[in-house]
Amino acid sequence: MSLASIETATADSAKKSRRSKPSRLAPNYWPFVAPALIVIAAVIVFPWVFTLWMSVNSWTLGQPQVFAGMNNYLRLATDMRFWESLWHTTLYTVLAVVAPLILGTLAALIFDAQFPLRGFLRGIFVMPMMATPVAIALVWTMMFHPQLGVLNYLLSLVGVGAQEWIYSQFAVIPSLVLVETWQWTPLIMLIVLGGLAAVPREPYESAEIDGANAWQKFRYLTMPMIAPFLMIAVIIRSIDAIKSFDIIYAMTQGGPGTASETINIYLYNVAFSYYDIGYGSAMAVVFFVIIVALSFVLMMVRQRANWSDTETR
Repeated sequence: MSLASIETATADSAKKSRRSKPSRLAPNYWPFVAPALIVIAAVIVFPWVFTLWMSVNSWTLGQPQVFAGMNNYLRLATDMRFWESLWHTTLYTVLAVVAPLILGTLAALIFDAQFPLRGFLRGIFVMPMMATPVAIALVWTMMFHPQLGVLNYLLSLVGVGAQEWIYSQFAVIPSLVLVETWQWTPLIMLIVLGGLAAVPREPYESAEIDGANAWQKFRYLTMPMIAPFLMIAVIIRSIDAIKSFDIIYAMTQGGPGTASETINIYLYNVAFSYYDIGYGSAMAVVFFVIIVALSFVLMMVRQRANWSDTETR
């Protein structure tokens, strides 16, 4: 038998064996994916599509809906109360990020050291983070009371006069930031503690041999090595602070006057107090774009930062 006939017979037998094997159907994942897609479409996609549609309509509850095009967005450009709320949101966000970041880093450095009852004190320190925002708001509102609040009583013990706290147009935002700092400093501490746990100890031993003091070790070793963790903390806190609503509304409802009215509070008042659904929807779309832009900028900063080079210097 020739070599060609042998190869032909082998090929024919291989084809017959392939035809004789039962064909396996590709797995069908749609029965498992479809419920999740339906929930996402119902909970996320549809509300945003509906909000976009309402933002180009003029609709006040009890009145007919009229297509308005871009009028609601143009109205935002001339709404001084909207720009005031944007400034309040920016100020509140910056203070509510910087203060917990500084105090949380300091707390992480303290709790990273070895001392008795460290684990117990860590547990006590993170308890504010577990409380519900409305309960926190009610407790702090009583503490801020000008006549009956415990904070003014403590200030009187050291000779400081009574403060108006959330009842003052100038002190209301710093007072709200104080509550935010008290609640979320433990989160920053936990993030930074995770970074400190990953820091190698060899550079510190070398620095001690070279005679570096505590500040120099913190400035040139600790800070560069925990910088990625600090950036994560900034991203989390920035996104959370800019959309803060519950504590502010429960404590001040945007007052006194409009001194603590952030975009979220103003949006809520427009949509659910003045029943201007179209204008409130346009404001919600703009606010969403602001949050997405802020998130994008922070993520780009984190990705472009050359952490590896920073850590090796």
